[in-house]
Amino acid sequence: MLIHTLHPILGALVIFSLRICDVSIGTIRLIMITRNHRIQAAALGAAEVTIWLVAVSAVLGNVSTPWHVVGYAGGFATGTLVGMWIEGKLALGTVEVQVISLTSGKQIAQALRDAGWPATLYHAEGRSGDVSDVSCIIPRRQQASVIRLVDEIDPQCFVTIREARQILRGYRRLAK
Repeated sequence: MLIHTLHPILGALVIFSLRICDVSIGTIRLIMITRNHRIQAAALGAAEVTIWLVAVSAVLGNVSTPWHVVGYAGGFATGTLVGMWIEGKLALGTVEVQVISLTSGKQIAQALRDAGWPATLYHAEGRSGDVSDVSCIIPRRQQASVIRLVDEIDPQCFVTIREARQILRGYRRLAK
């Protein structure tokens, strides 16, 4: 059934749904590209463009129906949000957690190691004097549990989290 033969509002809802799907897939595809997952990105790209082609042809086939245009634009906006939500749930990739503590760097590093995470402790000097800088590379989906562990030891520490795009060699977490 062609979308433009449906009632205008029903057609708009179909277009809206298609756009949510293709834009969500596109968001995940872009993240896969930045994380160097080539095969997954290519497969997602094929699905994305197929869905997009159906949606755009429905709109272009009947541009005199403003509902279709609204459905197209609304689906794009909603698809962006849905794609970001999905990516957040997938928590793909690896991050570096950097913890700067005035008082508890050694304890934080040891607690991370005891939990099986690699932790490197640096002694540094900050604005207030000597500080400890602890660095730990972890899968992004473990970020919340690592932050909870750190906060139990020093809730006042300064924490930054950076995406680690590529990791070569080094220590990996022990299986538990």
